[in-house]
Amino acid sequence: MKIPQLQKKLEVKSCHDTTWEDNYSWIHQGNILEVLKDSSKLLPEVRKYLEDENDYFEYQMKDTKNCQKKLFDEIKARIKLDDESLPFKDTNYEYWTKTTAKGNYSIKLRKKIGSNQIEEIWNGDVEKEKLNTEYFGLGDLEVSFNDKYLGYSLDLKGSEYYTIYIRDIETNKLITENIEETGGGITFSLDDKYIFYSKLDENHRPRKIFRHKLGSSVSDDELIFEEKSEAFTVGISLSSDEKYYFITTSDHNTSEQYYFSVNEEKPNPKIIQKRERGIIYSVNSWDNYFYKHTNKNAEDFKIERSSKIDDTNWETFIPAKDEVLIGGLVFLKNWIIRSETSNALSKLILRNPETNEEQEIKFTDEKVIVPGISLKQKDKNTNEVYLSYSSPKTPGRTYLFNVETEEKKLVKEQEIPSGHNPDDYIVERLECSSHDGRLVPLTITRHKNTKVDGSADLLLYGYGSYGSSMSPGFSSTRLSLINRDIIWVTAHIRGGMEKGMKWWKEGKLLNKKNTFEDYLAVARYLIEKKYTSKGKIIGMGGSAGGLLMGAVVNKSPELFKGIVMAVPFVDSLTTNLDHSLPLTVGEFDEFGNAKDNKDHFEYIYSYAPYNNIKKMDYPNILITTSLSDNRVLFDEPAKFTAKLREYKTDNNLLLLKTEMNAGHGGKSGRDGAIEEIAIDYSFVLKITEKL
Repeated sequence: MKIPQLQKKLEVKSCHDTTWEDNYSWIHQGNILEVLKDSSKLLPEVRKYLEDENDYFEYQMKDTKNCQKKLFDEIKARIKLDDESLPFKDTNYEYWTKTTAKGNYSIKLRKKIGSNQIEEIWNGDVEKEKLNTEYFGLGDLEVSFNDKYLGYSLDLKGSEYYTIYIRDIETNKLITENIEETGGGITFSLDDKYIFYSKLDENHRPRKIFRHKLGSSVSDDELIFEEKSEAFTVGISLSSDEKYYFITTSDHNTSEQYYFSVNEEKPNPKIIQKRERGIIYSVNSWDNYFYKHTNKNAEDFKIERSSKIDDTNWETFIPAKDEVLIGGLVFLKNWIIRSETSNALSKLILRNPETNEEQEIKFTDEKVIVPGISLKQKDKNTNEVYLSYSSPKTPGRTYLFNVETEEKKLVKEQEIPSGHNPDDYIVERLECSSHDGRLVPLTITRHKNTKVDGSADLLLYGYGSYGSSMSPGFSSTRLSLINRDIIWVTAHIRGGMEKGMKWWKEGKLLNKKNTFEDYLAVARYLIEKKYTSKGKIIGMGGSAGGLLMGAVVNKSPELFKGIVMAVPFVDSLTTNLDHSLPLTVGEFDEFGNAKDNKDHFEYIYSYAPYNNIKKMDYPNILITTSLSDNRVLFDEPAKFTAKLREYKTDNNLLLLKTEMNAGHGGKSGRDGAIEEIAIDYSFVLKITEKL
């Protein structure tokens, strides 16, 4: 089959006395956000190119169809399809969710406390069928405080423009006008007369908070807060003691909060602490105290406490620790539970606020775990909570934990219907030295029968941006590769916060290349230690992890057998120069501002994957994207693919697959998500000759 070709239309670009050619920039048409909302506005020749690439993908992957079906079936067989969550006891009802074998979306159930009559208040599959839509994205699902109303928000294209609906649960009828183009979040007022929501601006940024009176016209909605900076986005939440609303406005690096009482008839948000660049803080209130989680004079955060929210002298409640990330607090009447993370390992700590004594909550003898906590009930006058953990080889386990007696009772275990024995797998936590001597943690998961003699293929997963830590939890899908003698390694590289804020700072802005160097150092270490060999590594990353993949494959293609890039941020210079795009302005403190800062421009230009494609051999590459993705626009991977076809000197596979009805997260629904994983994994098995 003929290899797809995207027409060249030369455009010469220049910035900061640097000039470069871009043959494919023409596909980024006009107001591209309009295309994301309405795909009929896509240029016909661009649509044809994407469809040609999809046809080419199908042609090259036709020998994987049986494998895709087999992978789909085995991944689905590891999921308990008929499943229910643990109940949450509210004031008058117990609420929980369930999934079914036939359905793709969740069902929300409730029953009155003391009653056995179960009521279905939401069924995602029924709602999707009523709307007759291919894509069905649920943003938020909230019940009012009087238990009468259900608020939900839907995105029917994948573009993350959410419409809010409010329904009377008893009559199943909508009780107010639909609210269009919101950020998706719904916050009911305690008196159930209003909801608060954020509105998206013309650049898809939530910068306004409105209050809507149920039953009234949307045109009468009251603007209660507006963020003037284009770099900041806003959200609203209720305090733990339900006495205050907090409005948080922030970018990735700086935050500012406002508050107003739940009793205020006309909300008048008041500032807590003026924004300072690089200072992130959030305030909560509980039991006549305000608690502030902040990194001011505490790089890895601390928690302060005060009896007055406008106090200028907050007392230290949880002190800072170097390279130990201090997490937030969960309040009970007589106890506080908090989290800490260091060296890519997390733990939960129990604190008695009367004595200030603390102790770690121990789950298991396994070292590499992901712990979690959820409340059992709304009433905080309890000693019982749900504590959970999973590890790369152990499915999730949830315990009913008594914080006073330290008794724990297993109440739910992630069931693997097709069977799973944790003893069949080996999990290792190692460290390797990066180019500058910094030690990078890596989590290795392999089958006990897989040999460590250099013969194994190895999938190396990485992300490394926005301070997002890659938690080493259980994934039933990965077993499909691990059981086929492919070792799975997660590299906890700089740009995340696995080793605190310093780990993030050392992987962003003019330190961004540390992210790429860390990943390559891990790859070379795994080769040196015989976990794999040169040319037997499959790199995998999505979104900003796709930026990572593009950068490392341009730099050291010889290390890799293949690369899997999902919705990859590969034309990062072009996007950074365009301040009208949804995420660009808010990410100046993450990647820099190339348009207004020459140093930033030169640095981004030196690593941006699209700008650094070379005439050389590349490994096998699979690139996936979505037409309605407004985070990483489809034109980035499309341009990258077209230019790579022009430059690469090998005969290896280069495939671009575009979902024509999806967004940044890919297809909606359980089966859709499994199908996409099966495609990625079948590509891996094809190039490793394990079909």
